[in-house]
Amino acid sequence: MAEVKVDKKKTVLVLEECTDFISHLKLERRLSTYTSRNYQHAIELFFKWLMELEGRPIKPAEVTKAHGRSYIIEAQSKYSRRTLRNHASGIRTFFKFCLIRNWVKTNPFHNLTLPKPEKTLPKILSEKQVFKLLKQPTLEKDRDHDSGFYALRDLLILELLYAGGLRVSELIGINYGDINSTDASVKVLGKGGKQRVAPVGHRSIKTLSKFRELHVKDSSSSKPVIINRNGKRLSIRSVQLILKKYLNSAELPSDLTPHKLRHSFATHLLDNGADLRAVQELLGHSSLSTTQIYTHVSVARLKEVHGLSHPRA
Repeated sequence: MAEVKVDKKKTVLVLEECTDFISHLKLERRLSTYTSRNYQHAIELFFKWLMELEGRPIKPAEVTKAHGRSYIIEAQSKYSRRTLRNHASGIRTFFKFCLIRNWVKTNPFHNLTLPKPEKTLPKILSEKQVFKLLKQPTLEKDRDHDSGFYALRDLLILELLYAGGLRVSELIGINYGDINSTDASVKVLGKGGKQRVAPVGHRSIKTLSKFRELHVKDSSSSKPVIINRNGKRLSIRSVQLILKKYLNSAELPSDLTPHKLRHSFATHLLDNGADLRAVQELLGHSSLSTTQIYTHVSVARLKEVHGLSHPRA
């Protein structure tokens, strides 16, 4: 089942089982291209390591628990704990897929002990910093004297990311048919193909309506909202670069990603008294434990305020 191809730059291991698995992720589980690519990368790294270890291509049915344990031990010197845990999760899911199809007899990554994840709090922007960021597209327009297309579109991008707590993949996937102007909400497709309705506020809808009126030729229900000058859907990378541009102009940390606006959204809601389960629904998290990281951020900020402000801190 395993085939090895060699090009000038690197050895590429091609597994039929892996190809079928990635197709399953995309077509049946409807996972994003980004997630599917990460799973495939993790599997390829593991089987390439196996090939180097054994001196020949190894089929999934030949993989043992000892292989899995050895890989986890060696990989700790190459990858962060978070990356390694993500890789192990992808490989374990792959073998679960193989087990269901009777291609293997056991899952060698089942119940393997993994390094504990680092306890790091997500970086966020303060409310003041977010408001400063949101002013940048208008300031850029005034400086560059452009027609207003980029200023309005970029403002719309920033407002929707922050006001809706959206993932970038959810943002660029929005079509005009997903907009509910009356409720000031958008319908988005989240992880695992799960749909949810995200409130984005009337201010964002107002920006969207103005952009649509001034700069959009075709706003039929199947057309994308976030577009380039040619009316084509923007890529994830383009949104990342747009945010980086405005972080620089606002003199804010340029290493903050669009996902940090989602972190900021959640933390600011909790800081202002929102219920944790409501925030879970707004973020589209399937597990409350995923959302609880933001409570730690809020508590950390409260401690900081207490330390700076209380006379007996």
